[in-house]
Amino acid sequence: MTDQNSFPEPVEGEEAASAAGPSTGSGSDSPASEPIIEGEFIEAEGPDVETSLSDADLSFLEDASSASSSTASDEVLAAERLADLQRVTAEYANYRKRTEANREVERERTVGEVVKVLLPVLDDLDRAEKHGDLGDGPFASIAQKLRGGTERLGLKPFGAAGDVFDPQLHEAIFQQPSADVEVETVADVVETGYYLGSTLLRAAKVVVSTPVSA
Repeated sequence: MTDQNSFPEPVEGEEAASAAGPSTGSGSDSPASEPIIEGEFIEAEGPDVETSLSDADLSFLEDASSASSSTASDEVLAAERLADLQRVTAEYANYRKRTEANREVERERTVGEVVKVLLPVLDDLDRAEKHGDLGDGPFASIAQKLRGGTERLGLKPFGAAGDVFDPQLHEAIFQQPSADVEVETVADVVETGYYLGSTLLRAAKVVVSTPVSA
């Protein structure tokens, strides 16, 4: 009968293994017992490698991005302001031109109303000069001063015998056929025409020579 408190005799070889210490071949908690598989990632021992950007780096990038965006916005704003300035400058230049042109037209109109009163006097002086009534007397000096004063106001006489007849500048009060002309030509000026600046103040009244039809 076997004694319940007795232990089985150790098998040969087990005693030696037990004396040598715990086996390292089957313990799941021992990392040395795990085989190394080729290609498997093995975490390195020691402190973790820093792979992220620091707060200073992120702040620098944000500032750079913000500065770039701000520069682009400033350039767009500057371009818009320049376009506005150019448009305002052009509008002001056009306004000045229109104002100056209107002022010149108004000046010519005002002066024209005054000069028209003097035209009959100038016509009388022209007739007197044709008939030789002015001569070298005092009336000649008065006529010269009057004509000089009206010219300073911008009054310019036109119309002379031999000019080609222009219905826009000449008023024909008489026509006479002539074999000496090939086109309608001014034969005589009855009343001188006048420009006031660039405005036709009065057309010239003329006698016209017309070509003789064959």
